[in-house]
Amino acid sequence: MFVIYQLIANICYTHGMGGTKKGLNMNRWNIPNWLEQEVISRDRYCVYCGVEFLPSSETKGSKPSWEHIVNDAGIVTSDNIARCCLTCNSSKGTKELAAWLQSKYCKKKGITEETVAKVVRKALASTASK
Repeated sequence: MFVIYQLIANICYTHGMGGTKKGLNMNRWNIPNWLEQEVISRDRYCVYCGVEFLPSSETKGSKPSWEHIVNDAGIVTSDNIARCCLTCNSSKGTKELAAWLQSKYCKKKGITEETVAKVVRKALASTASK
């Protein structure tokens, strides 16, 4: 899917149809602006621990960060791009989602397959069926 975005971005840029040299109005993680806005609207809380993202938040734990639920930067879809807090993102790193959910961090924070956001449960079900 990401390859398609890049192809469209290159065509649009080459033919003067908007976009940027890097692509179709994408952020620095190569997430298209339209998808970024969709995910921001959906994920007002960390998809893992549920902490609320507040505009005036000063603490690291309640600041949002971009997350690839399945660790593949080539999957740039609303099913794989999410927002989670910096502490969950730091803890998860490049670990597989199912393995990370068994970590000490998740156990301590009460993060389980049942407590994560719907988009994460969907990703878990998808990877389990493969």
